[in-house]
Amino acid sequence: MLVRLLYVSRAVDKDPKAIEGILESSRQHNVSHGITGVLCYGGGIFLQAIEGGRGAVNLLYNHIVADPRHKDVVLLHYQEITERRFGGWTMGQVNLAKLNTSIVLKYSERPELDPYAVSGEVSLALLEELMATASIIGRA
Repeated sequence: MLVRLLYVSRAVDKDPKAIEGILESSRQHNVSHGITGVLCYGGGIFLQAIEGGRGAVNLLYNHIVADPRHKDVVLLHYQEITERRFGGWTMGQVNLAKLNTSIVLKYSERPELDPYAVSGEVSLALLEELMATASIIGRA
């Protein structure tokens, strides 16, 4: 049973090395657990989609909620899926500071990412557009 989970959180440490540490940890551990996904970050906010088996995804989400590198963790969207959308990435990444603001503005009231203020479906649509416009890097 495959599922997709989308959550938002705030970074406790906004240092680029801390962000890279989270990405590296994801890439090392996700493969062995069948987890794929994408992490968007910018302005101290993480927006992450994770896909895989129901048990593995839920276990990872529980780990993220307890991870001291994250605060204000909110589940935005969870669904059973027939296929992965982000299957090409052990953990792809998007630095929102480097995006054309018109992409973010298409899905929100202002050109700043605020997944806390929009529906999970809107955040998922943003991720799909980022994938379609080749804004996701770190393919594995």
